Amino acid sequence: MAKSPEYYMQRCLDLASNGRGKVSPNPLVGCVLVREDEIIGEGFHEVFGGPHAEVNAFDSLHVEEVLTNATLFVNLEPCSHHGKTPPCADLIIKSQIPQVVIGMTDPNPLVSGKGVQRLREAGIQVIEDVLTEECQVLNRRFIVNQTENRPYIILKWAQSADGFIDPVRSAHEKGIKWITGPEAQELTHGWRADEDAILVGRKTVEIDNPSLTVRAVEGKNPIRIIIDPKQVLSREKSVFNDLAPTIVLATEGPERENVIVLPASDSWLQDQLKNVLALGIGSLIVEGGAHTLHEFIRLGLWDEARILTGTGTFGGGIQAPTIEGNLREDFTIGPDKVQVYSKL
Repeated sequence: MAKSPEYYMQRCLDLASNGRGKVSPNPLVGCVLVREDEIIGEGFHEVFGGPHAEVNAFDSLHVEEVLTNATLFVNLEPCSHHGKTPPCADLIIKSQIPQVVIGMTDPNPLVSGKGVQRLREAGIQVIEDVLTEECQVLNRRFIVNQTENRPYIILKWAQSADGFIDPVRSAHEKGIKWITGPEAQELTHGWRADEDAILVGRKTVEIDNPSLTVRAVEGKNPIRIIIDPKQVLSREKSVFNDLAPTIVLATEGPERENVIVLPASDSWLQDQLKNVLALGIGSLIVEGGAHTLHEFIRLGLWDEARILTGTGTFGGGIQAPTIEGNLREDFTIGPDKVQVYSKL
């Protein structure tokens, strides 16, 4: 019995996932070449600036392979413009492959619809919208980058069982007050490794002195972004060590390396996020503090919220944010509860 187009598209998605954390701000793309219901070649976009999935799929073929009766499956519309690599649409046309199956249209205005048009003008049969929703979920970061001109934003916080993110502190009390257990810490460090950057506000750095790295797992440390409007933080803080680059977003003070200064305005945060995206940062986790989280929520600048709830209580302190969204995941890890919301 012949396999369905959905079967091969799912294989594209599985391959594409191998590029997670390595190709941003480019999309995750996998490609499969099929002839007579058999996969004869496959590939995925492996690293930013490297060959696209279609190129790697063709490169996996034996030299003698004939493609005049084959089908190419790819989860994202083939590019039709010159970027860091030549257009994949031209490569497909040159191969004389007669049929292409595409999961979703590319949201990039430079590409959207143009790749399909070029293929059809060359006489190639193009089938669109196979497992489209699954394709969109996989590349939701890229879609936000292209359509909203900002990074994909994940809000994350831990809260006590009675709804506080920090207890009442004395004036001089500093340091992290752990709410969740080691299993949850490992999970959250894995989340950090999956994204391009992590963002916190000045007070979080002053009080907790976090490193914002992935100490609990193997993986790359995210770029650290600190909102420090007046540039008052000491460069002796852990976020300024050499374990990862650190970018400061400010409203005043000197322009210097890794500091982006924009005068305060109603659109200051939105404008700074555009600057962050321009640096190649396609996704970021916002980890606090309370004022920073509330500001992102107030402005609607979020795509996911990941909330970890511990078993202990504080009896008072800084109230955890509240958020409205679609509950996408609800599970436990160790003794702690995890809820993941997507924006309405």
